[in-house]
Amino acid sequence: MNGADNGVCLHLPGGPIARSALRRLVAGREEALVTAGLARGGRVALNLPPSLAYVANLLAAWRIGAQAVLLDHRLTRYEVGAALDRLGVQVVVGTDGGRGNPLAVFHDVTETISVRRGSPATTPHAVLQLSSGSTGPSKVIGRTAADLVAEIERYTRIDGVPLPGERVILLPSMVHVLGLVGGLLYALHAGVEIVPPRRLTGEGILDAVASGATPATVLGVPFHIGLLGSVSDPPKLPQLKRMTTGGELVPTAVSTAFGEKYGVPLGNMWGMTELGVIATDLFGEHRPALTPAPGIEVREAGGELLVRRPESPYVGLSDPSRWADGWLHTKDAGRVDPETGLVTVLGRLDSQVSVGGLKVDLTEVEHTITSLPGVEAAVVLYDKEISAFVQLADGVSGQSVDVVLAERLAGYKRPKRTHYAPALPRTTTGKLVRDPAVLRERFSPITLEGER
Repeated sequence: MNGADNGVCLHLPGGPIARSALRRLVAGREEALVTAGLARGGRVALNLPPSLAYVANLLAAWRIGAQAVLLDHRLTRYEVGAALDRLGVQVVVGTDGGRGNPLAVFHDVTETISVRRGSPATTPHAVLQLSSGSTGPSKVIGRTAADLVAEIERYTRIDGVPLPGERVILLPSMVHVLGLVGGLLYALHAGVEIVPPRRLTGEGILDAVASGATPATVLGVPFHIGLLGSVSDPPKLPQLKRMTTGGELVPTAVSTAFGEKYGVPLGNMWGMTELGVIATDLFGEHRPALTPAPGIEVREAGGELLVRRPESPYVGLSDPSRWADGWLHTKDAGRVDPETGLVTVLGRLDSQVSVGGLKVDLTEVEHTITSLPGVEAAVVLYDKEISAFVQLADGVSGQSVDVVLAERLAGYKRPKRTHYAPALPRTTTGKLVRDPAVLRERFSPITLEGER
């Protein structure tokens, strides 16, 4: 944690937190965890919402030399219990049940410590995370201290990231890789002030930008673009430097509309929990292509993007379809320009399907649907036929969408079945759920607003 003791590292609703104050908090939490029996090589789970308590306990666990298991606070009690048993956790840091405003980005919580009959860590990883589960069951992903340090170093060499003395308006959860490394750890290392909004709304984000005079970068996922897009008449904010998003592909129409409204670049990042940041285009110069992050090697094999990684990132899983011979299979379709090295992500590898002998790219279908007026989000899947799950804005009918879609897509590309609803399910990271079983259950005939 670089910087002078009196320098502000976090600016929370309760006031600024200086580095000296954070160091004292970490020391106090370290003492409490040691008293509970946590030792070097032990395993502790953090089941906390984004909060000062989360930051202090995470850093304290690492100071002890323990392995930190990060559990999203939005998981159910059953899911948490299953994860604790699966991973053999010895100590759990949770809350007393109070989490305050559901729209808060950072929460004011009182943590509790409980001891379980677990086992010491069996791997050298500093952190264990569960994959988002957007396409199926979660995987356990481990990252060593060296992995995290290397990723922080990559951020320092990427043009367009927040600079020392600037601010980052942190929106994604610190349980997941973008908020954890790209937000919290990079900011603490680089001397960037972390400013979470008081409320996770478009106006709340803009208030956070306006709360200081130094340049501010908004860090989020595509869901947060929608929040800012919902602000009808945003104020002029000279402090706003850019917005950077990770996660899903952002359609060109969305990035163009954002630029026109706010007059700053909408940067894009591609990454994975297994690796962190892989490639970026923070100035929007190469959209939809991205430049590999420093030290990252990406290649294309059979239409799939592979990233070099010396060892498997998966804990308790040996799957050559995901990692083999020093290469991580991203399961993302894409291409690498042989001359420039730019990477273009085309969507999930399984998005290429055959309909009546004709090739259909489900990503193209999905992007076409999301570009239609009145469509806020969409997921397109293939299971014997193309199906679409579409989130509509208030007052928009599915019939009007069907009419326009028929003008923009050939008949063999159009969904045979379209489900309309006011909201689509999302993972805890804000990604749209693409698990067919979850979508079928959620969009049963009883709950559908409309079906074609």
